[in-house]
Amino acid sequence: MQQLTVQLSIPIPAGSVLISRVELEELKKQELSGVYWSMKDLEQRINRKSEWIKENILYPSRFRKTLDVEQGGFVFYPKSKGQTWSFQAVKMAEFLDRHFAQIFK
Repeated sequence: MQQLTVQLSIPIPAGSVLISRVELEELKKQELSGVYWSMKDLEQRINRKSEWIKENILYPSRFRKTLDVEQGGFVFYPKSKGQTWSFQAVKMAEFLDRHFAQIFK
């Protein structure tokens, strides 16, 4: 069998850095770590209005028992008028990725 050895140089632009996928995922998590989303932030992330989010993600019992901070989750459900929704960004993003098919069916 014949074999060809080639040396190749690929320039990386000055404003770019080459990193592994694992490092990229860690950087994304760090970026969102300690960050909390409002309902408006969540609307922008998934491109849906708050009414849809509530009906399809936040209020169905199959998700609420995982999400609700009162049950060990990462979503603060307002208890009275004037209180706002609050979502731990990293955990909510992971939840949305993990349950994408269930949510958007």
